[in-house]
Amino acid sequence: MFVSRVKIELCRLSFKLRLFDIIFGHPNLNLISVNILSLESVFKKYQTKTAVDNVSFNVPKGSIFGLLGPNGAGKTSIIRIITSITRADTGTVLFNGERLYEKHRTQIGYMPEERGLYKKMKVGEQLTYLSRLKGLTKKEAKDRIEYWYNKFDISSWHNKKVEELSKGMQQKIQFIATIIHDPLLLILDEPFSGLDPVNANLIRDEILELKNKGTSIIFSTHRMEQVEQICEEIVLIHEGKNVLNGKVSDIKQQFKEHLFEVEFKGDFNNSVDSVAIPVSISEGKAVLKLNEGVSPNKLLSEIISKEIEIVSFREILPSLNEIFIKTVQK
Repeated sequence: MFVSRVKIELCRLSFKLRLFDIIFGHPNLNLISVNILSLESVFKKYQTKTAVDNVSFNVPKGSIFGLLGPNGAGKTSIIRIITSITRADTGTVLFNGERLYEKHRTQIGYMPEERGLYKKMKVGEQLTYLSRLKGLTKKEAKDRIEYWYNKFDISSWHNKKVEELSKGMQQKIQFIATIIHDPLLLILDEPFSGLDPVNANLIRDEILELKNKGTSIIFSTHRMEQVEQICEEIVLIHEGKNVLNGKVSDIKQQFKEHLFEVEFKGDFNNSVDSVAIPVSISEGKAVLKLNEGVSPNKLLSEIISKEIEIVSFREILPSLNEIFIKTVQK
């Protein structure tokens, strides 16, 4: 009787401890983590230079996340911390709900801007070597290499030395080496550098396919138009600090200037100045800035009431490039 009661109490205690861990986020449990990566007040200093200054952000699982910033902003230092090349001086990094440790390296794929292929090695030897380093068996490595050879139609490259390949060809091999172990988190630093438009689209399609299969992707680039095309959320780092973070759509709304473009037929003149200020009017097109408190519907109604024939009506939102420049020049 006594033994049974003890067992019951131990079961109750175990359940309570598990529930406590779930609610309060025990670092060794990922049962309720919605983020593949979380940085909390991460700080890194090199001698007198502060590279990362209390940066915090979350990368949602299965998303393409933009890590942006001008040269020297601290992006590379952050990536080095995420990939365990260096450690943060203070702060917390969580990977899939756990504190980041060396064991997570095999669950991360990193393609640096400065490519790291061995020029004298043959392509097949190199991919096999890098696959084994990432924990694949010899057979797994062979099968996956063949899969990517066939997918990219590059089987003929197997016995070529890396130095015999063009920059774009080397880029493909680097991409394969980065993703061959099916990482949970993929970090791509300027992945389209050196690629012609056809191969850039090929890699872009592969990135989107990986995302659709559940891979989480951090995309670092200076090309803001690429960020707008594929990223759902971004963080902007400037002088080591997080100066902008959120969904791309929300950020564009945050920086909008209430500008609208109207394409029309006939004469427009300045007949809507009671609801909007004309910024520019040319043949068949006008850009208008809403007066304070005026809704877009009110502007549209006013234009229609003047019997102006409307071809199109759209809000002009700032590009990420404009937002980037405006934010870092504050």
